[in-house]
Formats: sequence, C-alpha cells, structure tokens
Amino acid sequence: MQQLPLEISRPAEPDFADFITGANGEAIARVRELASGALAERIVYLWGEPGSGRSHLLRAAARANPSLIVADDVEALDAASQQALFNAINAAREGEGAVLVAGGAPPAALPLREDLRTRLAWGLVYHLRPLNDGEKALRLRAEARRRGLRLTDEIVAFLLARLPRDLASLQAALEVLDRYSLIRQRPLTLPLVREALAPKQQSAEPPRQTGGS
Repeated sequence: MQQLPLEISRPAEPDFADFITGANGEAIARVRELASGALAERIVYLWGEPGSGRSHLLRAAARANPSLIVADDVEALDAASQQALFNAINAAREGEGAVLVAGGAPPAALPLREDLRTRLAWGLVYHLRPLNDGEKALRLRAEARRRGLRLTDEIVAFLLARLPRDLASLQAALEVLDRYSLIRQRPLTLPLVREALAPKQQSAEPPRQTGGS
C-alpha cells in the first residue's frame, strides 16, 4: 500500500464568502439576511438541480445562525419530518424563529402533503440558476488555491469538457487530483491529470489454459 506523503487538505466548511454568485445574487443576499436576522420575511425556499449550491447555502446559513431551522432535500422528508417542518413554518409566521428550506423542484411540484407545499410558498422562493463555465472555472481555481494546487487554463478546460458539469463532481475530481499529485510528488500537468482520472482498465488477457489435449 502506498502512503500519502502529506496530509490531504480537508474540504473547506461551507461559507457565504466562497460561494460563486453567478445569476443568484438576490437569492444569496436574502439567505444571508435571513441567517443574520435582518430579513423581515421568516421563510425562504430554494430550489434547483443537483450541484446548484443549495446545500452549500443551507450549511453556510446554519453555521452563521445555529438557531435557524434548515431542511435540505425536502422532497425526501418522511411524515414525521413533514409535520415538524409544518410546525416550524407556522411558528416562523408567528415571529418565532426562521426557516430555510431547499429542494429539487418548486413548492407546487414537491411530493409533499398539500398544506406543507402551500406553506413553503408563503415566503420567498428562489430558483438557483446553475453556474456557467466561466463561473465554474472561478470556483475550481479558488478551491485549488486553497489546496495549494495550480490549475492551468488547459487543465480547467479539460475538466469542464470531460467531466460531469455539476460543482460536486468537479470538486470531487479536484480531491482526486490533490491526492494523486501528493502520491506522485509532482505538480499538476495535463498528462498527470489525464493519468489520475483515467478509468481503470480491465485486463483483456484470456485465461491461461492448463493441461494438454
């Protein structure tokens, strides 16, 4: 077994400062105000495709305000959790606390009980728009700098062209590259990136025959 020569950089804790805003400026501003207690509205619902950053924002808000009620992937809540969220939204409407919820669809399309879907639409609802390639490149470079890695333009272009385009997949690839660079004790180059991300090849050698005819 080959041991890593250095400790791998741990992923940064989600923070508002390292979120690439893109077209989501208003949504992010309102979430930050909600977390700081400065928002008059007490219920905010975010929705978007996987990798849109909704989980990042929820975790950043929870770090900034531990008393904030947060619920991610709301469409997967069981009956008991739906009731708890229903109660929390009702309390928030009465001025007791605040609620930040995220899911993969707008409130009306969620597979939840009708009264909960209605309440999720009571507050502010924002569709998180995916980042464009330039914004994804900025996010990758920022995370690479935090890890002490340097991404050339050709490496960034390769990652965006060959990998799934959501940020979670791109950052997972960056974790692989971080480890591989440390194992090889070499800086990142395009050939090293290709080597690190190449799928493992299965041996095509036919089974060896034993015995005679």
